Amino acid sequence: MKISYQAVTDVGRKRKGNEDSLFVNAEQNLFVVADGMGGHAAGEVASRLAVDAINEFVCLTGDDEEITWPYGLANRKVLEATKEKSEYEGMATTVAAVLVDGDVANLGHVGDSRIYLLRDAKITQLTTDHSWVNEQIVGGMISPDQARSHPLRNVVTRALGGKNDLQVDMKVHKIEPGDMLLLCSDGLTTMMADDDIAGVVAEAKGDVEKAARGLVASANARGGEDNITVVMLRFEE
Repeated sequence: MKISYQAVTDVGRKRKGNEDSLFVNAEQNLFVVADGMGGHAAGEVASRLAVDAINEFVCLTGDDEEITWPYGLANRKVLEATKEKSEYEGMATTVAAVLVDGDVANLGHVGDSRIYLLRDAKITQLTTDHSWVNEQIVGGMISPDQARSHPLRNVVTRALGGKNDLQVDMKVHKIEPGDMLLLCSDGLTTMMADDDIAGVVAEAKGDVEKAARGLVASANARGGEDNITVVMLRFEE
């Protein structure tokens, strides 16, 4: 399966720094988005530590037949770093990662960064947000529209660096020619509903660069309240 991709990260309209990190290793077909938390640039440190640890592990084990996600290793690296400087205390990061093997996409996810599938003009969220507002949505307390503007929308219930016994969601998804995958931080999804995202991608007509840059521009046009990171993938035979 041939993969075309475009990765874009943007500070947004309200933040002074960018605590998101992204990583693309085209040789290993690895794509990662991380959204750091912590302030004083600690979030940027956490997200970078996580994506670097994941890439390093995948490079070392790339010839293995069985896919193993190194989230435990990445979690330990973030936790260890929190002890190095007082300003790093409490830092953590979300991670959404895709490792493609032939026509199979291996997904690894913790936090509220998302992975979407776009197929036949339909958008499907493949990940479940580990966040307070998502728990309220599932419980019928608030709607998805209300969640995007809720004061507690940035509160995550799972993150790398949060605690030692990290629980990670992992799944395998079969890819078909023409499919597109979107990895993104919540700086996109708090600004745009799923249907709006699908509309921007549809307008790009398969052009991953146009789609990725269009999504970032649209999120900024709606206020750009957070850092915005997008990795857009398209699969062809």
